[in-house]
Amino acid sequence: MDYLNHPFSSKRHTVFAKKGMVATSQPLAAQAGLEILKKGGNAIDAAIATAAALTVLEPTSNGIGGDAFALVWIKGELHGLNASGPSPELLTAEAVKELGHEMMPKLGLIPITVPGAPAAWAELSEKFGRFPLEETLQPAIAYAEEGFPLTPILGKYWGKAFNAYKRLEGPEFTHWFETFAPNGRAPEIGEIWSSQDHADTLRAIAMSGAREFYEGELAQKIENFMIEHGGFLRKSDLAAYQPEWVKPISTNYRGYDVWEIPPNGQGIAALMALNIFGQLDEPKWQNADTYHQQIEAMKLAFTDGQAFITEQNDMPITVEHLLSKEYANVRAKEIHEQAIDPTPYELPKGGTVYLATADDEGNMVSYIQSNYMGFGSGIVIPGTGISLQNRGADFSLDESRPNFLKPGKRTFHTIIPGFLTKDGEAVGPFGVMGGYMQPQGHFQVVSNTIDYSLNPQSALDMPRWQWVGGKKVHVEPEFPNYLVQALQRKGHDIEVLPDGGSFGRGQIIWRNPKTGVLAGGTESRTDGMVAAW
Repeated sequence: MDYLNHPFSSKRHTVFAKKGMVATSQPLAAQAGLEILKKGGNAIDAAIATAAALTVLEPTSNGIGGDAFALVWIKGELHGLNASGPSPELLTAEAVKELGHEMMPKLGLIPITVPGAPAAWAELSEKFGRFPLEETLQPAIAYAEEGFPLTPILGKYWGKAFNAYKRLEGPEFTHWFETFAPNGRAPEIGEIWSSQDHADTLRAIAMSGAREFYEGELAQKIENFMIEHGGFLRKSDLAAYQPEWVKPISTNYRGYDVWEIPPNGQGIAALMALNIFGQLDEPKWQNADTYHQQIEAMKLAFTDGQAFITEQNDMPITVEHLLSKEYANVRAKEIHEQAIDPTPYELPKGGTVYLATADDEGNMVSYIQSNYMGFGSGIVIPGTGISLQNRGADFSLDESRPNFLKPGKRTFHTIIPGFLTKDGEAVGPFGVMGGYMQPQGHFQVVSNTIDYSLNPQSALDMPRWQWVGGKKVHVEPEFPNYLVQALQRKGHDIEVLPDGGSFGRGQIIWRNPKTGVLAGGTESRTDGMVAAW
């Protein structure tokens, strides 16, 4: 039976509930979060449970060795958590070049940075949670020990990862195959996979408030492996790590405030694009001129994001200026009738899993977690199930670039949670995972919601476009052909892709401030589910 090819497209409806809701890309993970809500946990506890479960239930996109970001709405206030980890103290551009690399490699030991996800769970639990980690991580531990059957999209990407990683050479990659291909192949759709090592590590994290990962035996195992195979990460790097609470950044788009985590994340690019697009003509439904302006606004914002985003103290331009109307007006004036090849903004003189949760008290969480490129670096620490991220692959070895590799520096980061408010009231969390598609997905989902009044499910289901460089734009198979032709006449190089796998996977939960009713949508491009009660 072929679980991926089917002759009919399913149509999902928005899910409504009153007491609580969890939306994410894997049904069992959504139910893990709902289980915690039903036990009396709040939206923060549910987010932690869902995130930990996803390291087991969707390891193709995240893991214990990845990073995380969160936007938390609680008691009428929005809080931002940056749990991305820095480069190791031993990792320098010179050291990478001495190993024969002119650019940062994508896989292996070199691009591994300090994982932030376990610290994020502990920090969120301590600051806002009701339950200890022993409670919230229990569903993840149970799934790791008892196993679970692979869902269709998960199985698809697990197979692709296996085919890619089997070409890797070196003893450092052996343990990835022992963990994720124990029978000499990727597990198939519907087949049970389990990992006792993963369960044991999650239990150690739960019992120690994550300190075992950063200071204890797990940290020592990571260091021992790195020393044995020539890696750079050390126990001292892990012990020094602490997530950072940050002030979220925002822009007002047609009466709504759209919120993102500030750099080193790329969420600012979505806000910049909304600002630029907001200077142009009123959006029109399924109109080629509107799509053209959206694409041009996004490519300009994205080009500037890639040129300037890194740790804020290394950025050559301020966040405030990039979010200013002055910047938006300058960039908007560059948009004409024909597609352009974008160049970075002239400086003024002088990559994932996403989840959203909500409870009946009005608390809401927008959370995203990733190992970056699929499973990440291809490095698994033996006996732990810890699959380490390859986030450092985005560093530049060119000293003139803002994102130049330095020890202890956080790189340009692709994963971004989003949040929407209006007149000081929470509308709710939203996110679209998928590497460099993420700010483009945020931009399109916000526009679909605000400009066209689409419900959460429709806002996610609407066919998407993705700017990939120059005048090249990918669109989904369902994207209307008359719009493809009209955009081609405007100079865009449009390619219709065979499936929607590269166009992001999003979740939305909106809350009615008068009734408290929750409305959720989940991505039709993945195995997603809205669990609610």
